Amino acid sequence: MDSNSNLENNLGLEGPTNPMVSPLLTDLYQFTMAYAYWKAGKHLDKAVFDLFFRKNPFRGEYTVFAGLEECIRFAATFKFKEEEIAFLHTILPPTCEEGFFDYLRGINCSDLEIYAIPEGSVVFPKIPLIRVEGPIAVVQLLETPFVNLVNYASLVTTNAARHRRVAGSSKILLEFGLRRAQGPDGGISASKYCYLGGFDATSNVDAGRRFGIPLRGTHSHAFVSSFMGPDEITDRALPRSDGTGVCEDFVILTQHWLSKLQASDSLRGTFSETSHSEMAAFISYALAFPTNFQALVDTYDVMRSGLPNFCAVSLALDELGYKAHGIRLDSGDLAYLSTQAREFFRGIEKEFGVPDFGKMPITASNDINEETLDALNKQGHEVDAFGIGTHLVTCFAQPALGCVFKLVEINGQPRMKLSEDVSKVSIPCKKRCYRLYGKDGYPLVDIMTGENEEPPKERERILCRHPFNESKRAYVVPQRVEELYKCYWSGISGKQRESLPTLNEIRERCLRHLAEMRPDHMRELNPTPYKVSVSAKLYDFIHFLWLNEAPVGELQ
Repeated sequence: MDSNSNLENNLGLEGPTNPMVSPLLTDLYQFTMAYAYWKAGKHLDKAVFDLFFRKNPFRGEYTVFAGLEECIRFAATFKFKEEEIAFLHTILPPTCEEGFFDYLRGINCSDLEIYAIPEGSVVFPKIPLIRVEGPIAVVQLLETPFVNLVNYASLVTTNAARHRRVAGSSKILLEFGLRRAQGPDGGISASKYCYLGGFDATSNVDAGRRFGIPLRGTHSHAFVSSFMGPDEITDRALPRSDGTGVCEDFVILTQHWLSKLQASDSLRGTFSETSHSEMAAFISYALAFPTNFQALVDTYDVMRSGLPNFCAVSLALDELGYKAHGIRLDSGDLAYLSTQAREFFRGIEKEFGVPDFGKMPITASNDINEETLDALNKQGHEVDAFGIGTHLVTCFAQPALGCVFKLVEINGQPRMKLSEDVSKVSIPCKKRCYRLYGKDGYPLVDIMTGENEEPPKERERILCRHPFNESKRAYVVPQRVEELYKCYWSGISGKQRESLPTLNEIRERCLRHLAEMRPDHMRELNPTPYKVSVSAKLYDFIHFLWLNEAPVGELQ
């Protein structure tokens, strides 16, 4: 058994969720660089790379870090198969020596160490999310897969967290995006990371199987319009919920309740004749799922047909000891329709004395996004749950996060990427990162220090400096100091490493971190930027190295 198999078995890890994530899921230049490193005898040089992003998405001032588990699973099972080596033979120039392919056959991640901020944490630009240390050729081959696994995961998790914040903690959020996602993996990833970001359930059955995410779903307009009338319903019997008897004709019972609704003085004028085909569909669905009856009520007309038909079926179910699970609105003025539906439900509770009928759950869908949720909140509505798809899973407001993977140290020597655009200048050397909390319990600032610097201490003043702007600086006296990095992979070195948490544990961390942030950092309109800083010593070193690395111009 090879060392890679030993690593995998010792950690109890399988490979990434998507089997397409393999050592070949990378950019060609990673292999051309790896060959050049090998040819130059540099492939074993000890390198340190940082994975980070430069700007928060969605015009906001925070991001939720996700995708770490998939990266660790990839590292645990990283190994070239013989057919992959054979393919590389066909795409690399024939001048590449056979020894390089033998080298590829033998590599895995046993010599790597991976440090990271815990998945589900709220994070900010320029702070490395993941630090990878090891032989430069191997680390370089991890770059594209790691960036791929973190970019979308963090983006869609952040998008979900933003929708959760606007909707409020009391609302149920359902991810309905599979049919609109960018391919099967986009759908599976979206379901997983939307749940991580605060959604309550998904319609995606495979995501439910893989990750244990609660599943929710009812029926579509096609089911409603597929019925022509009650005559199509042949098996009409429905046992009472307590098993004490059987209603031999549930259709007649439902029609009886519809007649009572039509004759009600308090409800008169809301509707007259309802759609017989819609009623047949609702009755059929209730016979199939008497303990889980929820209906889509906008196929024909919500107030004149869908709502009274639903209520007639629900009242018939109630008579037999069952409780309906509510309605779904998929079109129209959601604020108005939900308010009218709530009044109708309350009227039925008052008229017929059915306990809690006025609290019947109302779910809304129909291309909902952050702006829709905010508008509904301002208008006033009675929606209990939102089904959100396209704008959520496609990250319609911003298609990419923009993570990068930069070399910051080689053989103990700090390295730095320079640019005329200061936002693209990297912060050199192996670093430690801390989150400093103020007296109110909120995080105040994240600070990066050199690896060997003394860590910040609670209740001791420390100077926090902007990495590149000399005038931006502040003293901070932290009431609590949290070191951000933990070791998640140490190959076969034996160094103590963190075990990977469950999805529910990551979700709980995410919700906890979001709740502890200062509200002005989290608001949708003009949020306050969160401060990211470096220590005074690291600031001085950055600018010393910058001046030494930047070429000096000459005027003629």
